[in-house]
Amino acid sequence: MKLQNSIVSLAILATFSPAISFAASITNSPKEASSFTITKNEQLKQYLDFTNQSDFKDASRGFIATWPEDNIKDANGKVVWDFTKYDFVEKDKNLDTVNPSLLRQAKLNNIDGLFKVKDGIYQVRGFDLSVMSFVRGNDGWVVIDPLISPETAAAGLKLLRDNVEDLPVTGVIFTHSHVDHFGGILGITSEADIDAGKVDILAPEGFFSSSIAENVMAGNTMSRRASYMYGNLLEASRIGQVDGGLGKTTSTGSSGIVKPTHIANVTGQEMEVDGVKLEVVMAQESEAPSEFMFYLPQYKTLMGAEVMTRTIHNISTLRGAKTRDASSWAKYVDEALQAYGDKADTMIASHHWPTFGKEKITSQLEKTRDMYKFVHDQTLRLANKGYTPNEISATIKLPDSLNKEWYNRGYYGTVSHNARATYDFYFGAWWDGNPANLNPLTPTEQGTKYVEAIGGEDKVIALAKAAIEKGEYRWAVTLLNNVTFSNPENMDARYLEADAMEQLGYQAESGPWRNYYLGGAKELRQGITPTATVDTAAIAKNMPFDQFMNYLGVTVNPEAAKGLDIKVNINVKGDGQYALNLSNSVLKSYSDKQFDDADLTISMTRQAFENILTKQFTLQDEIKAGNFSVSDQAEFSELMSVFEKFDMWFGVVTP
Repeated sequence: MKLQNSIVSLAILATFSPAISFAASITNSPKEASSFTITKNEQLKQYLDFTNQSDFKDASRGFIATWPEDNIKDANGKVVWDFTKYDFVEKDKNLDTVNPSLLRQAKLNNIDGLFKVKDGIYQVRGFDLSVMSFVRGNDGWVVIDPLISPETAAAGLKLLRDNVEDLPVTGVIFTHSHVDHFGGILGITSEADIDAGKVDILAPEGFFSSSIAENVMAGNTMSRRASYMYGNLLEASRIGQVDGGLGKTTSTGSSGIVKPTHIANVTGQEMEVDGVKLEVVMAQESEAPSEFMFYLPQYKTLMGAEVMTRTIHNISTLRGAKTRDASSWAKYVDEALQAYGDKADTMIASHHWPTFGKEKITSQLEKTRDMYKFVHDQTLRLANKGYTPNEISATIKLPDSLNKEWYNRGYYGTVSHNARATYDFYFGAWWDGNPANLNPLTPTEQGTKYVEAIGGEDKVIALAKAAIEKGEYRWAVTLLNNVTFSNPENMDARYLEADAMEQLGYQAESGPWRNYYLGGAKELRQGITPTATVDTAAIAKNMPFDQFMNYLGVTVNPEAAKGLDIKVNINVKGDGQYALNLSNSVLKSYSDKQFDDADLTISMTRQAFENILTKQFTLQDEIKAGNFSVSDQAEFSELMSVFEKFDMWFGVVTP
């Protein structure tokens, strides 16, 4: 990856590009951009000011050095981060298959290395999805958001020590409760140093519980959808994954977590770590359940966390999470603006490059605030006029004064799905108010009925071919999705749907949208192929036991549990006493309570629980070691028979 970046002009104007004929043959191979895709992307090039190079200057400003090797590996030699995989963004001259605005963002996110933001503040960018920042304290380095993986975080810290000053880590600040901002913690410090009081850990209220809880109850599906969202299923290429919008992609090391030693909980709160003073702006339930921004008065620097990034963010993320409040998000940005807009001369964030100068900072805060507020208010205006979610998302357009700002483009979240998310926040997502949609058929039932009504699979495919020849890819996907769910063995339909979905990916400005479309095309053509994702086992082992028991309830198969009534006492050495009651095919859990008439008693050490959870040892291993015991083996076997194990690799665009 190079510092020198330039805007790549697309090779051929749409008027000189023949339309790709999908009707001639149906194959399972990726296709080139059609004339319709090239035309649409060319229109965006005319709308936005691609001659503006200020972001490239700011993203390159203060460059010191980058990692001397092509990749970062773990202790076993496995590559967890590859610096070369996105070289094609600069080198490939045929990029008609990439939305030009997303391509610009990809070039900016390709600028990697250690950067001096100003005296005393440094950043490592392009070493993971997120950005790691360093502030010089009295005795060492205060680290903000140590990436996803300990391997990438350790590399970033080494780069800083080798090129600036070799000092210990004396403090860590987690801005919020998402893994890309704390997962690398054990690459820059140790639990022993934290326990010994050598390193302070600052975080917003609710950080630890939110970090573990958000992905537990629905973690399997979240992980599957995240594999789509971040492009883990795709090769990095001009016809594959290009950029995540928020950053390149996710590293694949073994994430960890530690408990904070100091908590931010009130806006205006003054805190200090190793002599570095900060003033808190709370942002709970915005981008994360637990989040805060802060101002560094000594450095006149505002840290915007993930509330302020250089993209439209998600009101509802495609990987799946609780829907966020766009109105509160806008208010938090306004609070930061009112308090520090006339003070800060630098703004950094948990992603992307800094903003320099009071005028630029003020403008970005104002227009980011207004972007979120516009989507919120206009969604409710249209909803109150009777518009449905899809009608609203198709109607809302940002005014040019907001829409032409590069940081308000939809590289990650989009106006389209944020409008639907805002509707969901107020009205719920499962129904649009039309009784025709109150009790819909399943995708397979609906697909079968649609195909039958249209006149059979061949007729649907013929209609879809005609739609594709006219560039109507959304309609083609809608038609063919019915065939796929009606008869997933019809490979002609699947290949054709993949072709249409692929063009939507080539047109997408949002990195996650592109990844989803192209990931869907790959699944349609090749089936489901497991791939490497973030390893969060080290985070899971910190799960409170009562939270684990709640999760167990989600895994109960009602048919397997039918007629069972089992009371269980659980003694966890080093943790506490708990109880479970399985009846009516529902598992109830209790903390600090045990039954006098329990049918089964389970005893274990906390370490055994963690070992089993992280798959370091099996249940049988722990039983043999004497760390896990049961009072009645037959009763225990019956209890265990009701719990399902989830397979992450289920179909997304196929049944």
